[in-house]
Amino acid sequence: MAAPRRDTRGIVDAAELLARVRFRRREPAPPLRPYLEHYWLIDWDLDRPYASHVVPHPSVNLVFQQFEDQDPFAEISGIGLGVFTQTLTGRGRVCGVQFRPGGFRPFAPGHPVSEWTGRRVRLPGTDPAPVLSPTDENARVAALDAHLLALGPRPAPQADQAMALTDRIRTDRTIRRVADLARTEAVSVRHLQRLFAAYVGVGPKWVILRYRIHEALERAETSTALDWSALAADLGYADQAHLVRDFKATVGVPPTAYASR
Repeated sequence: MAAPRRDTRGIVDAAELLARVRFRRREPAPPLRPYLEHYWLIDWDLDRPYASHVVPHPSVNLVFQQFEDQDPFAEISGIGLGVFTQTLTGRGRVCGVQFRPGGFRPFAPGHPVSEWTGRRVRLPGTDPAPVLSPTDENARVAALDAHLLALGPRPAPQADQAMALTDRIRTDRTIRRVADLARTEAVSVRHLQRLFAAYVGVGPKWVILRYRIHEALERAETSTALDWSALAADLGYADQAHLVRDFKATVGVPPTAYASR
Protein backbone atom coordinates (compact mmCIF):
# COMPACT_ATOMS: atom_id res chain seq x y z
CA MET A 1 0.00 0.00 0.00
CA ALA A 2 1.24 3.48 -0.87
CA ALA A 3 1.21 6.38 1.57
CA PRO A 4 -2.22 7.91 2.22
CA ARG A 5 -3.50 9.74 -0.80
CA ARG A 6 -3.39 13.53 -0.84
CA ASP A 7 -6.27 14.27 -3.19
CA THR A 8 -9.54 15.85 -2.06
CA ARG A 9 -11.86 13.58 -4.06
CA GLY A 10 -15.31 13.40 -2.59
CA ILE A 11 -15.01 16.58 -0.52
CA VAL A 12 -17.45 19.25 -1.64
CA ASP A 13 -15.80 22.69 -1.51
CA ALA A 14 -12.55 21.22 -0.21
CA ALA A 15 -10.83 24.59 0.15
CA GLU A 16 -13.54 25.78 2.54
CA LEU A 17 -13.33 22.61 4.64
CA LEU A 18 -9.55 22.78 4.94
CA ALA A 19 -9.80 26.44 5.97
CA ARG A 20 -12.24 25.56 8.78
CA VAL A 21 -10.86 22.34 10.26
CA ARG A 22 -7.56 20.55 10.77
CA PHE A 23 -7.71 17.51 8.49
CA ARG A 24 -5.07 14.80 8.22
CA ARG A 25 -4.71 11.29 6.83
CA ARG A 26 -2.48 8.75 8.56
CA GLU A 27 -1.20 5.32 7.63
CA PRO A 28 -2.28 2.27 9.66
CA ALA A 29 0.02 -0.43 11.02
CA PRO A 30 1.47 -2.77 8.34
CA PRO A 31 -0.81 -5.77 9.11
CA LEU A 32 -3.86 -3.56 8.52
CA ARG A 33 -2.79 -1.93 5.27
CA PRO A 34 -4.20 -4.61 2.97
CA TYR A 35 -7.69 -3.75 4.27
CA LEU A 36 -7.57 0.01 4.92
CA GLU A 37 -7.27 3.10 2.77
CA HIS A 38 -6.09 5.22 5.69
CA TYR A 39 -7.06 6.81 8.98
CA TRP A 40 -8.54 10.30 8.81
CA LEU A 41 -8.38 12.76 11.70
CA ILE A 42 -10.32 16.01 12.05
CA ASP A 43 -10.19 18.60 14.85
CA TRP A 44 -12.05 21.90 14.91
CA ASP A 45 -12.61 24.97 17.05
CA LEU A 46 -15.21 27.18 15.40
CA ASP A 47 -16.83 30.47 16.33
CA ARG A 48 -19.90 29.70 14.20
CA PRO A 49 -21.48 26.54 12.77
CA TYR A 50 -20.05 25.06 9.60
CA ALA A 51 -21.73 22.39 7.44
CA SER A 52 -19.35 20.04 5.67
CA HIS A 53 -20.45 18.00 2.66
CA VAL A 54 -18.90 14.83 1.25
CA VAL A 55 -19.76 12.64 -1.72
CA PRO A 56 -18.91 9.30 -0.09
CA HIS A 57 -16.43 6.80 -1.45
CA PRO A 58 -17.55 3.18 -1.91
CA SER A 59 -16.05 2.48 1.50
CA VAL A 60 -17.30 1.57 4.96
CA ASN A 61 -15.96 3.78 7.76
CA LEU A 62 -15.50 3.16 11.47
CA VAL A 63 -15.78 6.57 13.15
CA PHE A 64 -14.99 7.74 16.70
CA GLN A 65 -16.63 11.12 17.35
CA GLN A 66 -16.59 13.81 20.00
CA PHE A 67 -18.93 16.77 19.56
CA GLU A 68 -19.26 19.64 22.01
CA ASP A 69 -21.92 19.02 24.70
CA GLN A 70 -22.34 15.37 23.62
CA ASP A 71 -21.00 12.12 24.95
CA PRO A 72 -18.36 10.61 22.64
CA PHE A 73 -19.42 7.61 20.59
CA ALA A 74 -18.30 5.17 17.92
CA GLU A 75 -20.29 4.07 14.89
CA ILE A 76 -20.07 2.07 11.70
CA SER A 77 -20.94 4.23 8.72
CA GLY A 78 -21.92 2.16 5.70
CA ILE A 79 -21.51 3.44 2.17
CA GLY A 80 -23.53 6.62 1.80
CA LEU A 81 -25.69 6.72 -1.30
CA GLY A 82 -26.11 10.50 -1.32
CA VAL A 83 -24.16 13.53 -0.19
CA PHE A 84 -23.22 13.23 3.48
CA THR A 85 -23.66 16.46 5.47
CA GLN A 86 -22.32 17.07 8.97
CA THR A 87 -22.71 20.35 10.82
CA LEU A 88 -19.78 21.18 13.08
CA THR A 89 -20.09 23.60 15.99
CA GLY A 90 -17.83 24.72 18.83
CA ARG A 91 -14.94 22.33 19.45
CA GLY A 92 -14.74 18.69 18.48
CA ARG A 93 -12.73 15.78 17.20
CA VAL A 94 -13.27 12.84 14.86
CA CYS A 95 -10.98 9.88 14.28
CA GLY A 96 -12.05 7.72 11.35
CA VAL A 97 -11.04 4.50 9.66
CA GLN A 98 -11.70 4.31 5.93
CA PHE A 99 -11.69 0.70 4.80
CA ARG A 100 -10.77 -0.15 1.26
CA PRO A 101 -13.80 -1.08 -0.86
CA GLY A 102 -14.06 -4.76 -0.01
CA GLY A 103 -11.80 -4.44 3.02
CA PHE A 104 -14.46 -4.25 5.73
CA ARG A 105 -15.89 -7.75 5.32
CA PRO A 106 -12.81 -9.50 6.87
CA PHE A 107 -13.55 -7.61 10.12
CA ALA A 108 -17.26 -8.51 10.05
CA PRO A 109 -17.46 -11.79 8.13
CA GLY A 110 -20.93 -12.78 9.26
CA HIS A 111 -22.95 -10.44 7.04
CA PRO A 112 -22.80 -9.08 3.49
CA VAL A 113 -21.52 -5.51 3.40
CA SER A 114 -24.69 -4.42 1.62
CA GLU A 115 -26.48 -4.75 4.98
CA TRP A 116 -24.56 -1.66 6.16
CA THR A 117 -25.15 0.42 3.02
CA GLY A 118 -26.94 3.70 3.70
CA ARG A 119 -26.85 3.10 7.48
CA ARG A 120 -25.01 4.58 10.45
CA VAL A 121 -24.94 2.15 13.36
CA ARG A 122 -23.83 3.14 16.86
CA LEU A 123 -21.50 0.73 18.69
CA PRO A 124 -22.56 1.02 22.34
CA GLY A 125 -20.10 -1.64 23.52
CA THR A 126 -17.10 0.22 22.08
CA ASP A 127 -15.30 2.67 24.37
CA PRO A 128 -14.23 5.66 22.23
CA ALA A 129 -12.04 7.21 24.97
CA PRO A 130 -8.77 5.42 24.10
CA VAL A 131 -8.99 6.82 20.57
CA LEU A 132 -10.38 10.30 21.23
CA SER A 133 -8.78 11.26 24.55
CA PRO A 134 -5.05 11.49 23.71
CA THR A 135 -3.83 14.93 22.81
CA ASP A 136 -0.93 13.38 20.93
CA GLU A 137 -1.92 12.44 17.38
CA ASN A 138 0.45 9.48 17.27
CA ALA A 139 -1.25 8.05 20.35
CA ARG A 140 -4.62 8.27 18.62
CA VAL A 141 -3.25 6.41 15.60
CA ALA A 142 -1.76 3.77 17.87
CA ALA A 143 -5.13 3.36 19.60
CA LEU A 144 -6.85 2.86 16.23
CA ASP A 145 -4.24 0.24 15.33
CA ALA A 146 -4.76 -1.57 18.63
CA HIS A 147 -8.54 -1.54 18.27
CA LEU A 148 -8.51 -3.02 14.77
CA LEU A 149 -5.77 -5.55 15.42
CA ALA A 150 -7.78 -6.84 18.38
CA LEU A 151 -10.67 -7.56 16.02
CA GLY A 152 -8.43 -9.97 14.11
CA PRO A 153 -9.34 -9.53 10.40
CA ARG A 154 -9.97 -12.84 8.67
CA PRO A 155 -8.36 -13.03 5.22
CA ALA A 156 -10.82 -13.95 2.47
CA PRO A 157 -9.99 -14.55 -1.20
CA GLN A 158 -13.26 -12.99 -2.33
CA ALA A 159 -12.52 -9.84 -0.32
CA ASP A 160 -9.12 -9.67 -2.00
CA GLN A 161 -10.80 -9.99 -5.38
CA ALA A 162 -13.30 -7.25 -4.58
CA MET A 163 -10.52 -4.91 -3.45
CA ALA A 164 -8.51 -5.58 -6.61
CA LEU A 165 -11.51 -4.97 -8.85
CA THR A 166 -12.50 -1.68 -7.24
CA ASP A 167 -8.88 -0.53 -7.46
CA ARG A 168 -9.00 -1.30 -11.14
CA ILE A 169 -12.22 0.63 -11.62
CA ARG A 170 -10.64 3.61 -9.86
CA THR A 171 -7.43 3.63 -11.92
CA ASP A 172 -8.29 2.09 -15.31
CA ARG A 173 -10.01 4.57 -17.60
CA THR A 174 -10.97 1.80 -20.04
CA ILE A 175 -13.44 0.35 -17.52
CA ARG A 176 -16.55 2.33 -18.37
CA ARG A 177 -19.28 -0.30 -18.05
CA VAL A 178 -19.77 -3.38 -15.90
CA ALA A 179 -19.65 -5.49 -19.07
CA ASP A 180 -16.14 -4.14 -19.75
CA LEU A 181 -14.96 -5.31 -16.34
CA ALA A 182 -16.68 -8.68 -16.66
CA ARG A 183 -15.09 -9.30 -20.05
CA THR A 184 -11.57 -8.46 -18.92
CA GLU A 185 -11.95 -10.64 -15.81
CA ALA A 186 -13.57 -13.50 -17.74
CA VAL A 187 -16.54 -13.63 -15.38
CA SER A 188 -20.24 -12.88 -15.77
CA VAL A 189 -21.88 -9.57 -14.94
CA ARG A 190 -24.04 -11.44 -12.44
CA HIS A 191 -20.94 -12.78 -10.69
CA LEU A 192 -19.61 -9.23 -10.29
CA GLN A 193 -22.94 -8.02 -8.95
CA ARG A 194 -23.06 -10.77 -6.31
CA LEU A 195 -19.43 -10.25 -5.34
CA PHE A 196 -19.82 -6.48 -4.96
CA ALA A 197 -23.04 -6.78 -2.93
CA ALA A 198 -21.40 -9.20 -0.50
CA TYR A 199 -17.96 -7.60 -0.17
CA VAL A 200 -18.21 -3.94 -1.27
CA GLY A 201 -21.80 -3.04 -0.38
CA VAL A 202 -22.90 -1.49 -3.68
CA GLY A 203 -22.96 -2.73 -7.27
CA PRO A 204 -20.06 -2.32 -9.72
CA LYS A 205 -22.10 0.11 -11.85
CA TRP A 206 -22.53 2.37 -8.81
CA VAL A 207 -18.77 2.26 -8.13
CA ILE A 208 -17.94 3.20 -11.72
CA LEU A 209 -20.33 6.16 -11.56
CA ARG A 210 -19.13 7.33 -8.17
CA TYR A 211 -15.47 7.42 -9.19
CA ARG A 212 -16.45 9.39 -12.30
CA ILE A 213 -18.24 11.97 -10.16
CA HIS A 214 -15.31 12.15 -7.74
CA GLU A 215 -12.96 13.02 -10.58
CA ALA A 216 -15.35 15.56 -12.04
CA LEU A 217 -15.77 17.15 -8.61
CA GLU A 218 -12.03 17.43 -8.07
CA ARG A 219 -11.46 18.83 -11.55
CA ALA A 220 -14.13 21.45 -10.88
CA GLU A 221 -12.30 22.39 -7.67
CA THR A 222 -8.89 22.76 -9.28
CA SER A 223 -9.50 23.97 -12.86
CA THR A 224 -10.31 27.58 -13.70
CA ALA A 225 -11.49 26.96 -17.28
CA LEU A 226 -12.70 23.38 -17.47
CA ASP A 227 -13.87 21.93 -20.79
CA TRP A 228 -16.83 19.89 -19.56
CA SER A 229 -17.44 18.32 -22.95
CA ALA A 230 -13.85 17.04 -23.08
CA LEU A 231 -14.05 15.85 -19.49
CA ALA A 232 -17.28 13.97 -20.23
CA ALA A 233 -15.55 12.15 -23.08
CA ASP A 234 -12.50 11.47 -20.93
CA LEU A 235 -14.68 9.90 -18.22
CA GLY A 236 -16.48 7.69 -20.72
CA TYR A 237 -19.78 9.54 -21.01
CA ALA A 238 -21.65 9.52 -24.30
CA ASP A 239 -21.94 13.30 -24.11
CA GLN A 240 -21.77 16.27 -21.76
CA ALA A 241 -25.48 16.07 -20.94
CA HIS A 242 -25.05 12.68 -19.30
CA LEU A 243 -22.23 13.98 -17.11
CA VAL A 244 -24.32 17.00 -16.13
CA ARG A 245 -27.24 14.74 -15.23
CA ASP A 246 -25.16 12.44 -13.01
CA PHE A 247 -23.26 15.33 -11.40
CA LYS A 248 -26.45 17.21 -10.52
CA ALA A 249 -28.15 14.05 -9.23
CA THR A 250 -25.18 13.34 -6.93
CA VAL A 251 -23.96 16.78 -5.83
CA GLY A 252 -27.23 18.71 -6.09
CA VAL A 253 -26.19 21.40 -8.56
CA PRO A 254 -25.00 21.34 -12.19
CA PRO A 255 -21.22 21.17 -12.61
CA THR A 256 -20.88 24.65 -14.12
CA ALA A 257 -22.79 26.18 -11.19
CA TYR A 258 -20.59 24.27 -8.74
CA ALA A 259 -17.40 25.36 -10.47
CA SER A 260 -18.46 29.03 -10.64
CA ARG A 261 -19.06 29.27 -6.92
